[in-house]
Amino acid sequence: MSNFVRGLKCRLCGKAYPKQPLNYCEDDFGPLEVDYDYAAIREAVNRGKIELRPFNMWRYRELLPIDGEPTVGQLVGGTPLVKAHRLAEAIGVKNLWIKNDAVNFPTLSFKDRVVSVALSKACEFGFTTVGCASTGNLANSVAANAAQAGLQTYIFVPHDLETAKIIGTTVYGAKLIAVKGTYDDVNRLCSQVADRYNWGLVNVNLRPFYAEGSKTFGYEIAEQLGWRTPQHVVSPMAGGSLIGKIHKAFHEMHKVGLLDREPKCKIYGAQATGCNPITAGLKAGSDSHRPVRKPNTIAKSLAIGDPADGYFAIKVMRETGGWGEDVNDKEIADAMLLLAQTEGIFAETAGGVTLAVTQKLLAQGRIPRDEEIVICITGNGLKTQDAIANIVEQPVIIRPNIDDFAAVLDGAREPVLV
Repeated sequence: MSNFVRGLKCRLCGKAYPKQPLNYCEDDFGPLEVDYDYAAIREAVNRGKIELRPFNMWRYRELLPIDGEPTVGQLVGGTPLVKAHRLAEAIGVKNLWIKNDAVNFPTLSFKDRVVSVALSKACEFGFTTVGCASTGNLANSVAANAAQAGLQTYIFVPHDLETAKIIGTTVYGAKLIAVKGTYDDVNRLCSQVADRYNWGLVNVNLRPFYAEGSKTFGYEIAEQLGWRTPQHVVSPMAGGSLIGKIHKAFHEMHKVGLLDREPKCKIYGAQATGCNPITAGLKAGSDSHRPVRKPNTIAKSLAIGDPADGYFAIKVMRETGGWGEDVNDKEIADAMLLLAQTEGIFAETAGGVTLAVTQKLLAQGRIPRDEEIVICITGNGLKTQDAIANIVEQPVIIRPNIDDFAAVLDGAREPVLV
């Protein structure tokens, strides 16, 4: 697989770099990305070869930046694309799919995709200590996958993270550092840690490789639809990378001959109103975003006030003819319930954001109700139960008595407290 990666290149000026743990251009500080030899990949891969492989993210290995077989996360990916009939009826559309990474292995979020690539690359570079800055899901994934790989792990998170995500990190033996501040404060600290201690921090010095794992989310959508792209994709935005990588995945598949037609998919980004730097920038007509200094939303996994890929996310939405919107906390929680009660999918708050934004875009007429839509669900609701704890129906408590149950069934009286 190393024959397919030329090295790294700056996304702004195009300057080339060798494969190394570096995430910014030394000339203009632009972000670096992996540079592939697509002509060689086109010669090496075809649909038939991919379809014979196990259904996980590594079936697209020629388009991922590792030098050999993956050493971390060999079973990640291969999540379902669900035909959402009941949800479609509820929101008034004809053709709706849900790409459900809430059941990804091993930590129930799409972050397992990016981490498996980043940590496989960390092992290739010889790192023995790894870590990340995280709002939760990435912390869980780095901790779990690093435990499987036998790597020492330091995880840095905002101090007010949800309890479930803290436990879902420390259970794997990772050293958790809670920082008094926002995610952006945490991320700045991690840049200093990577420089001083020469550790492999997946979304800092390993970011060019880490980000490529997100493409597999898009590869799977296209393959599961029969080697084609949908008309519309709605994705949550935190750092802003995922929507760009889904777009990149579709176009790479066409470039190497896996898709017959050039993708025409419109890409839409979803944020919470309490932390909406990307959608605010888009709606203001700006080419970039203005940072949100103090995020305030139940969607903590999306609460990145100064997103690294904000400029590129706005660019993708505009160039594809998509759009971006944001929704408040009540809309988020209501959408979480709607998804669970129509399709049996318990998504975390980011999923509530994505569905609620889809509803808003439909109401605005930005997405036609008779065209094909894919909604991206990126994490599991078991991690963010507090967000809907006060709005779900509470259990009725009765004595072990059939008459008590009959009374409840008839609605004749209040429940009996034992």
